[in-house]
Amino acid sequence: MSDVNVTLAMTQFVPLAADKFDKNKVTPGVLGFLVFAALAVGVWMLMKSMNRHMGRVDFEEAPDPAAEREKAAAPASASGSAPAPSPAPEDGPAGGRPKDA
Repeated sequence: MSDVNVTLAMTQFVPLAADKFDKNKVTPGVLGFLVFAALAVGVWMLMKSMNRHMGRVDFEEAPDPAAEREKAAAPASASGSAPAPSPAPEDGPAGGRPKDA
């Protein structure tokens, strides 16, 4: 019942206040500011939450196989011995090379 009273009071007040303003000028007013402020606070909270969640992510990329082979060959060449040959990828029968038995 109080919502109806508020609505009636606002409808009676708005026409009185609207006569004082220039009818060609449109401004957002207090309601526009409140909506904008609420959106700004919401975006700020979402960004803060996103930063907290992104800080918790522990993502490690899978190592590159070629880099792993080079890393394994580097200590052998540093010791003065011949570098170890990198293992060739095994091809199946479709590769044209027979498998070693």
